[in-house]
Amino acid sequence: MTAGRYAPSPSGDLHVGNLRTAVLAWLFARSTSRPLLLRYEDLDASRTVTGSDRRQREDLEAVGISFDAEPLYQSQRSRVYDDAVAQLRQRGLVYECFCTRREIQEAPRAPHAPPGAYPGTCRQLSPDQRRRRAAQRRPALRLRAEVDEYTVTDRLLGQITAAVDDVVLVRNDGTAAYNLAAVVDDQLTGVDQVVRADDLADSAPRQAYLRELLYGAEAARAVEYAHVPLVVNAEGRRLAKRDGAVTLEQLAEQQVTAEQVRDRLLVSLGLPPGPLPQALEAFDPAALPAEPWVWSL
Repeated sequence: MTAGRYAPSPSGDLHVGNLRTAVLAWLFARSTSRPLLLRYEDLDASRTVTGSDRRQREDLEAVGISFDAEPLYQSQRSRVYDDAVAQLRQRGLVYECFCTRREIQEAPRAPHAPPGAYPGTCRQLSPDQRRRRAAQRRPALRLRAEVDEYTVTDRLLGQITAAVDDVVLVRNDGTAAYNLAAVVDDQLTGVDQVVRADDLADSAPRQAYLRELLYGAEAARAVEYAHVPLVVNAEGRRLAKRDGAVTLEQLAEQQVTAEQVRDRLLVSLGLPPGPLPQALEAFDPAALPAEPWVWSL
């Protein structure tokens, strides 16, 4: 099976930027005869808001987005993530990392390394050093990357080449990290079309590299990426819930209906207003706007 997916974190209600990306995920999937899957990235229990998964599903349905299977919850899939880590560990591609975020930020790194890249502090620890650090702090598990960069092809951005560092696979609380879980779930559910906001474009090469390590080069090359422009506020910053009336519930209080929001989203994409199947007839990825869209009432 091949599929597209929409994968929100159930940390609160979706705003119009999230909904616009979801509309695009639906359009890309339907225009290529793919089913669209819904996945809740709920691994971070501290950010999960009870009931937000249900409200998000209701809001997506309110603007016309349908899915082709029951939602998948990452919090229920620890076994498949453990299996993936075990596979990498058997190949010597996993090591323990005891660094705090502050230590990583303050550590010296190569001049060409991007901001936030892991500098490899724990990569070459001796067994004795590892034992002493383990007595003080529970480790995270990192990938022992064997390349410095990787390239993917994006439907909208062309080739994306970005650095690959030793990404976290498992956090020090034992929870699978975002990059690992996203790659494993995409592969095991047949997702070969990834449509998401373009602020995540730099993560695509490291995820594709990890997918190649776990499932082979053909699986990595099969993924079609489309990183779409953000919705921003009047100051040009990424839209956030603090920007006022940006969720369907907030907009309803101002007498703005879900259908009106849907139509504004479609017009912002150069598509005719109305039900999504009608917009699908006019959908052309090559004609999508390349610039961020400014939201205002």
